[in-house]
Amino acid sequence: MSRCFVTRELPGTALDRLSKGHNVDVWPNRLPPTAQEIAHHVKDAEGILTLLTDRIDASLIESAQHLRAISNYAVGVDNIDVAAATARGIPVGHTPDVLTDATADLTFALLMAVARKLPEAIADVHDGEWVTWEPGRWLGAEVHGATLGIIGMGRIGRAVANRATGFGMNVIHVGRDQLLDELLQASDFVSLHCPLTPATHHLIDAAALEQMRPTAILINTARGPIIDQVALRRALVDGTIAGAALDVTDPEPLPRDDPLLSAPNLIVTPHIGSATRAARERMADLAVDNLLAALAGHPMPHQAN
Repeated sequence: MSRCFVTRELPGTALDRLSKGHNVDVWPNRLPPTAQEIAHHVKDAEGILTLLTDRIDASLIESAQHLRAISNYAVGVDNIDVAAATARGIPVGHTPDVLTDATADLTFALLMAVARKLPEAIADVHDGEWVTWEPGRWLGAEVHGATLGIIGMGRIGRAVANRATGFGMNVIHVGRDQLLDELLQASDFVSLHCPLTPATHHLIDAAALEQMRPTAILINTARGPIIDQVALRRALVDGTIAGAALDVTDPEPLPRDDPLLSAPNLIVTPHIGSATRAARERMADLAVDNLLAALAGHPMPHQAN
C-alpha cells in the first residue's frame, strides 16, 4: 500500500478506487494548497494526483524522495516540470481526449455569445432596458457563412471545426507550417486551441491583434498566457477587434480589479471548458488509472513523458 496525495476532491467515484488499495490523503479545502503545503504533503508520498493549478517544479520533485508517480487531472502538463520528473524516472500522466467535446461545445457557446451580444442583451432585460422591439439595438455578427480561423488543429480544434461546419462556416487553420498572419487577416472569428509552450507564449500579441479585422472576435479556451492580455485590452478599447471571449486567463483567477475586466465586448468564464459532469468524472477515472498503473509498476495508460 502506497501513500498518495490528491490536491483536491474530485467528482465521481474514482478516488474510492484509489483508496481501496492505497493510503490516500485528499486536500479538503476549496482553494488549492500552496507550494509549501504540497511539499509538506508529498514529503513521504509515492504518488501525487495534481490539478493544473498546482505547480510541480523541479525543487518539489527533488524534495519528494519517495515519489514514484505524478498524475495530472488535465490534458496539458505545463504545470509540471516534466524534464525534472523524467530525470528521476517518474512517469507523468494526463487525461487527453476526454474533455474534447465538452471544450469544443463551450468554445462554440462563447463564440455565439459574443457574436450575438448575449451578455449585453441579457443584462438589458434585467435592467429594464428592454422597452420594445428595436431594429437597431443588440445587433451582432453573422455566424453562418463567416470564416473561422483555428490555431491548433488537435483534437479540440478538429471538434470545433466539425461544429463550425454544421453552421455553414468556412474553416481555415494554422499549424506549425502555415502563416499565422494570413489566418488572422482572413478570419471573422479566431479560436485558440494550441498548447502553451515557449513558442506560443503571447502568440497573440499587439502585432497579431493588429492583423485581425476590426469586426473579428477572438476566442481562447486553451491557456491564458497564449494571449498578451494588456495588448488584448488595448485592442478591445481601441476597436482594433470587435470582441473576445476567454475561458482561460493569466493569472487564474483574474483579480477583481484587473483592467482587462473593464474592457468592452469581453466575456470571461472561470475555466469551465471541461465542466460537464461526464467529462470531469471521466477525467478523474483516467487520472486514477494512471496513478494505479504506475504504483503497480506498469506503464501509465496516458503518459506524457
